Amino acid sequence: MTRTLLLWCPDWPVLAAEIIDGVPATGPVAVLHANRVLACSEQARAEGVRRGLRRREAQGRCPGLTVVDHDPGRDARAFEPVVAAVEEVAAGVEVIRPGACALPARGPSRYLGGEEAAAERIVEHVAQSCAVESQVGVADGVFAAGLAARQGRIVPPGGTPEFLAAQPVEALGRPALADLLRRLGVRTLGDFAALSAGDVLARFGFDGALAHRMAAGRDDRPLAIRRPPVDLTVTTDLDEPIERVDVAAFAARTLAERLHERLAGHGLACTRLGIEAVTAHGQELHRVWRHDGLLSAAAIADRVRWQLDGWLTGARRGGPARPSAGIIRLRLVPDGVLAQAGLQPGLWGETGEERERAHRALSRVQGLLGPEAVVTAVLGGGRSPADQVRLVPWGDERLPARPDAVPSAARSGAPLPSWPGRLPPPSPAVVLPTALAVQVWDAAGEPVTVSARLAMSAPPARLSIDATAEALVPVGVGRGAEIVGWAGPWPVDERWWAPAEARRRARFQVCLADGTALLLAVERGRWLLEAIYD
Repeated sequence: MTRTLLLWCPDWPVLAAEIIDGVPATGPVAVLHANRVLACSEQARAEGVRRGLRRREAQGRCPGLTVVDHDPGRDARAFEPVVAAVEEVAAGVEVIRPGACALPARGPSRYLGGEEAAAERIVEHVAQSCAVESQVGVADGVFAAGLAARQGRIVPPGGTPEFLAAQPVEALGRPALADLLRRLGVRTLGDFAALSAGDVLARFGFDGALAHRMAAGRDDRPLAIRRPPVDLTVTTDLDEPIERVDVAAFAARTLAERLHERLAGHGLACTRLGIEAVTAHGQELHRVWRHDGLLSAAAIADRVRWQLDGWLTGARRGGPARPSAGIIRLRLVPDGVLAQAGLQPGLWGETGEERERAHRALSRVQGLLGPEAVVTAVLGGGRSPADQVRLVPWGDERLPARPDAVPSAARSGAPLPSWPGRLPPPSPAVVLPTALAVQVWDAAGEPVTVSARLAMSAPPARLSIDATAEALVPVGVGRGAEIVGWAGPWPVDERWWAPAEARRRARFQVCLADGTALLLAVERGRWLLEAIYD
């Protein structure tokens, strides 16, 4: 279990009512929920008020009791400054509930001089910042740390099971379960933890099994450790002040390469770059550059060079006055980062000039060889992979030959159901322009046939392709390949109402012994190879 430090503020609903609504917590105060006491002040307890009492009984024991309705939002708002104060001392705070928060004990104990010193520092800082009294407990796991906080204890490492064993079953916070355990003779968490986990699950159900894990020191939900964000900023201090653009550009390129390597090491890419400079007289300059794609090392260096040029020579072109002295420090701050897989450059590099150059080059090829010499693929509708792709000449309108929608659904605004019976994903990696004839045999060497009712004569065992067509297939589908797996048949009966355009076939997916996966079809008694999976 994670070594956990938990801060607990006693009677927090009462304190929250004092902080937000001004109800004096020094007097007898009780916070009620569903007509029962949820929390009460110390003076109210001195007069006999306890949690769980009904409102009438609580007022009977303490006639001067101030009653406040429970407000979870008020408790949370009042507790936020306390959490912020704890985060000023240690990172990774997780709010358990209003009035209690936990964090891993390893970090603060290492840089504050031990767990006891860390607990004292946090309690003191919360008292000074928020004027709130609190207690801290340290143990293995959130549940044990919460019980230790109520006693202000620091349980030594490895001593959590012994600490929990002495606690009463009421510490589980399940009154009905605790009452039943008492009547069964189980009075402490140690007695409860000694029971068999299977027997506890069978007798007390899932919630009882969770309570059994907590009694044994195994939390059902460990503390979520949040690590502080990585500092990705890169800085360079220059030996002598820079006043020339060419010298500044050389330093900027080195710094840009460092930043790009650091981002790549964390799997990140930059979309917004902050450029900061400090002059010899202490003047600070800052500018943010935005980019719609990924900033490469060269793109970062270009933007730094442009910005330095603007700062150092801008006054010549009517811009702001140049800095009062040379630049002695450069800093690059990746202000906007995202996972590198989130964006990728276009086929010919970044959006902009590279795309225009590609367009001019392809148009030039069309001028030399004709419009059909350069084509691009357009995806559309269809039931087979070959039907879903249309090759369109470069520059023509990219409209699919078969819209991937049902017209009536498109007019009604409903989700667009598309081509029932189409091949489900993943799509094949290679789609043959013309299906190739293949032969499929069973284990006895007889050709496999498929009847009109989709009944197969025998399971397919081997497949071969004509020697003349082997060069057209980009994988090793030679003659006599063994079939180790197959699925199908899936029938497709298209345009049966138009005899001249009708097409009826059955599709199969087969896997060969070398790991190659193929899409086959049987049409008019012939086996055809339509596509190949990667």
